[in-house]
Amino acid sequence: MARLSFACLLPASWHFSLSLSMLSVTPRQRFIGIVSFFTCFLLIFLALLRPWPWSQAIRNSRLEKYLDMVENMEATDTEDPSLNFGVVVDCGSSGSRVFVYYWPPHNGNPHSLLDIRQMKDRNRIPVVKKIKPGISTLASTPDKASDYLQPLLSFAADHIPKKKHKETLLYILCTAGMRLLPESQQVAILEDLNTDIPLQFDFLFSSSHAEVISGKQEGVYAWIGINFVLGRFDHAEEGEDTVVTVTTDSQTQHPVSRKRTVGILDMGGASLQIAYEVPTSVGFTSPEQEEAAKSVLAEFNLGCDVQHTQHVYRVYVSTFLGFGGNMARQRYEDHLINSTVYRSRMTGDQTGMSATSPSPDPCLPVGLTDTVQSDGQTVFLRGQGDWSRCLDVVRPFLGKTNGSTSSSLGGVYQAPINFHNSEFYGFSEFYYCMEDVLRIGGHYSSTKYTRAATDYCATKWSTLKQRLDSKLFTSQTDLHRLKYQCFKSAWMYEVLHTGFQFPKDYPNLKTAQLVYDKEVQWTLGAILFKIRFLPLRDLQVEAFRQSHSSWIRFSFVYNHYLIFACILVVVLAILLYILRLRRIHRREQRSAATLDLLRVEEGEPLKG
Repeated sequence: MARLSFACLLPASWHFSLSLSMLSVTPRQRFIGIVSFFTCFLLIFLALLRPWPWSQAIRNSRLEKYLDMVENMEATDTEDPSLNFGVVVDCGSSGSRVFVYYWPPHNGNPHSLLDIRQMKDRNRIPVVKKIKPGISTLASTPDKASDYLQPLLSFAADHIPKKKHKETLLYILCTAGMRLLPESQQVAILEDLNTDIPLQFDFLFSSSHAEVISGKQEGVYAWIGINFVLGRFDHAEEGEDTVVTVTTDSQTQHPVSRKRTVGILDMGGASLQIAYEVPTSVGFTSPEQEEAAKSVLAEFNLGCDVQHTQHVYRVYVSTFLGFGGNMARQRYEDHLINSTVYRSRMTGDQTGMSATSPSPDPCLPVGLTDTVQSDGQTVFLRGQGDWSRCLDVVRPFLGKTNGSTSSSLGGVYQAPINFHNSEFYGFSEFYYCMEDVLRIGGHYSSTKYTRAATDYCATKWSTLKQRLDSKLFTSQTDLHRLKYQCFKSAWMYEVLHTGFQFPKDYPNLKTAQLVYDKEVQWTLGAILFKIRFLPLRDLQVEAFRQSHSSWIRFSFVYNHYLIFACILVVVLAILLYILRLRRIHRREQRSAATLDLLRVEEGEPLKG
């Protein structure tokens, strides 16, 4: 007896069996029924094997990040029609550089940012070009500003597909050099750019795309760029411990838990900058302090929708001119000259006024003799190599207000830092001080750093030069670095622990020169900030398209339960069809039997 069982692949409540012997059908009908049943099972089997969208979402996030890094190292596929391009020109004080960026379409998640990357040519080299001098040198000839940038923009245009020029965003952002010019000269240069560049290039460019940015804006862009490359704007994974709870000043917004961002410390030769997120609302002790905080606190939304607070950040940014490593040394030497000359005049003490009686300097290596000059005065120095004493003599140059926890270098307001749940990266001099000579770059430990700096300062100058000749230091190390390493190591230490009040056991400071083996420019943060609202249009179009799509597509793609329901309906329809065939067959049998009876009654022979 043939029997079909519907007990596999279906829920228990659907189990049933059907005996074909119960259905009085012809062999052909039986064959059609069997084929129909096995077709249904084949559909169910294929449905279970199909890779549904939600299964693709469960992927290894670390593998995705690795693949992104590998892809970011490859040459940019300019033949890809889905890519978008953007150009940023950094007009600095000593020169101007152009950077070309690209990004694929937005992924559709309103909480995700655009995946912006620096363009690479066929040789996998970043598309960057620099010219000198700075654009501020055109203050007296502003009509030549567009001609000055022409080589940079032509370079960018040659790397971007011509069919993409009209939709390629162009931003020209001027920094320190232009900030020093009078406003009338700034306006004249910008007007020439706004007038001539649209006539020479087809880039998407308007008058608001060329501007002189403040030091605060530049710091914010640098902070955005570093955190974007480190992936700190991505969604926090389940169980991740490096998260912070962020509150805003709005009474209607609930606290948001997200990935912890990193702060940045950047010490150059002339200036020092710090930038970090302030996740909690800030209280002020006086109206004066609140007013001072406005110049160093910036709150902005990196998301594409102002209604979403997932990417609202409050960042403290402050730049300290004269607090860079070289300028700090210059201020220190000026003080030595003034105090030595004053002491000589008032007391007759000639120490430091001649080579035979040099003034002791605890911040120079042992045995090193040096001369410093200012306003026609010359002072002779001899290194003592006393790092502890050097800390004491450089500390007053911080301009720190005694006993104040809310003021930073030079008495500038400083927002609170949660040292128990924060992370910082130190760049430039923070890295050079630790790596070039001390060779301990990377994770910062105050104990290890103090020991290495103390040993270096106490080493004889002749020994240090021998080590340099033996190439025991990095290739960037020269006599200038050897000479001022003791001072700069002390200055960095005091800036960090006395100026910015970092605890000496702070565990989360890393010094670095590169991030993922590349230099991160503030221009990356600038373009990310400038085009943050672009995905909103695509999201609105996608939402409209989905809301007007057919219910069949929605059912079969997004709801597997409906798929099984539809298959069940098909199976039931086939059963009903077979049952109908059975009734028709019985009716035909009854009709045939009736005809046979009539023939018998009429005496006609039966057929067959």
